[in-house]
Order: sequence, then structure tokens, then C-alpha cells
Amino acid sequence: MQEYQCKQLLERIGRESATVGVDIPERIEVQGTEVELREFVFEIKRRETVPAGERERVEQAKRNLRRERLERKERIEPGEIPFEEGEREADAIIGIDRALEALENLGGPSVEAEAERQATADTRRWMSFLKQALGDDDDGPQVRGRGP
Repeated sequence: MQEYQCKQLLERIGRESATVGVDIPERIEVQGTEVELREFVFEIKRRETVPAGERERVEQAKRNLRRERLERKERIEPGEIPFEEGEREADAIIGIDRALEALENLGGPSVEAEAERQATADTRRWMSFLKQALGDDDDGPQVRGRGP
């Protein structure tokens, strides 16, 4: 693999938006063991909360996924593998990142819900600012000028 190709793959896996629209891989080899990754993530996410007994299992899975991600990234970095293999590794890394995002957001608001909450708060602040700037209060617009 050429150096520019290696840099291209590393840039691709480093993008914040890399996981947008990406599915969690059906299965992936993690630390030498074949894992039904999609099934595991969906099984955990179906629950409203993660039971205490499952928390350690989830934390261990996240540690293993992070370790696997790092090992796959290190395979790409030297540029000693063919570009096609590097692309497969990059795809796997992005799938791992997608699974990690899903597992990190357990029990917390989804990215979409958080964005909607932020947009609503921004709109409220803007409306409050406009009311102040225009001299409006909760009782309606203030009439200024000469009285009757």
C-alpha cells in the first residue's frame, strides 16, 4: 500500500462522521473469537436499563472492541498490507466504532434526542431574546407612544 493510501484510510476511520449511516457488522472476529456483534448490541439495547449483572459483560465487550479497533488500526498504519486488505480493515474499524457508539449510549439519550433537546433550548433562548429586544412581555406587546 502506498503512503497516501494509508493516510487516506487512517483519515477515513478518524472522521467523526464515519459511522453515519453505517450498520453494525453482523459478526466480527474480536480478539480471536467470532462475535455475533449486531445481535449482542441489539439484545443489550432492547432493554430499558442494563441489569447489574450485565454491566460487567457490556464493559468487557467495550474494552475488547476498543482493543480490536486499535490492533486493526495498527495493521493499517505501517502500510505493509495491500490496499484492499486495508480497506476491509477500515470498514471493520468503522463497524466497531458504530457498535461502540451504540453501547456507549446505553441508558442515556440518543444522539438524535440530544440534538432535538438542544434545538428546542436554542429556540426558547432565541424567542426570549426577541421578546426582550422588542419590548414584549408575557402580557402581550407593549404599546409605546402617546396615550389617549
